[in-house]
Amino acid sequence: MVAFVPSFVCFFLFCIGVVRDRRRLSNAVLLGLSTVFAVIGLLLHVASERAQLGRDLVVVLLTLAGVGVVTLAWFLIANGITMVRKEGRSPANLLSLGAGIALVALLVLLITSLVLHTHTLLVVAATAVALAGYVAFLFLCFLVYGGLYGRLRIRRRADYVVVLGSGLIGGTTVPPLLAGRLDRARKEHSRLSRKGRRPVLLASGGQGPDEKLPESHAMADYLVTQGFPADLIEREDRSTTTDENLTFSKALMEQANPDYRCVIVTSNYHVFRAAITARRTGVRGQVIGAPTAAYFWPSAMIREFVALLVAYRRTNAVLFLLVLLSGVFIWWLG
Repeated sequence: MVAFVPSFVCFFLFCIGVVRDRRRLSNAVLLGLSTVFAVIGLLLHVASERAQLGRDLVVVLLTLAGVGVVTLAWFLIANGITMVRKEGRSPANLLSLGAGIALVALLVLLITSLVLHTHTLLVVAATAVALAGYVAFLFLCFLVYGGLYGRLRIRRRADYVVVLGSGLIGGTTVPPLLAGRLDRARKEHSRLSRKGRRPVLLASGGQGPDEKLPESHAMADYLVTQGFPADLIEREDRSTTTDENLTFSKALMEQANPDYRCVIVTSNYHVFRAAITARRTGVRGQVIGAPTAAYFWPSAMIREFVALLVAYRRTNAVLFLLVLLSGVFIWWLG
């Protein structure tokens, strides 16, 4: 049982974190660490009882990991091609394709280093695998806990339903992605209204350089055409990023009701990052998501993950540097 102590400790801290505030990124990392330590503990326990079975399990896990990486690389490249065909060649739309190519390059480097078996190449490959492993661990934590967060029950008392903008077509028209958010917001508003409340629906979105009017105005017009009461719509028309969406919306809500509670609506791929941002900006509310097209989801999730890496860039830069310095030190010793 001693081998499982780290897993139990991480899981205990994870439970405390969820109770305190489920919008913490640390919750995702603690859940991931708990799982990793549980697997390590299981392998150690099996190895201590039956050494051969333990070695066989390690081989099976490594084989599954290799097959998983190859499959994932193929999937990401295929999805990247689909994204380019359907959405164009913007940097954001090339993320899944780039991730797939990076995995292929990593596999080529690893195989080459094992075949040539030179010290320098082995160290370079090991360092690259360590960095990739760190990023993969964080991404899996983000993916798993983000999905779990989106399914956790939230308090239904709310004074506002905040809808985050996402850009307009032709500078004036609400695109399907944003329409999905607005439709989900209407359903949430209807659910809250059935419980005796009449929350305000706050459309949040400013005017981009290629837009002819603020997103919030187009969002409000869309809601009215769908039969939503105009007197229950409020507009936040200055924001251009998720941080500004929530910061400016918070100011409007606090001005009208210092004790407000809200539900924030965005796309399903954006839920967890929006929740983290809501916590960091002090917004009192949880986040729910609207469905998006299946082909769009992988690339969008990678974009969200990259945005989180940037948001926590100091911590990630320090850990990246430690891995690189470890590689340099091992190379120097050789």
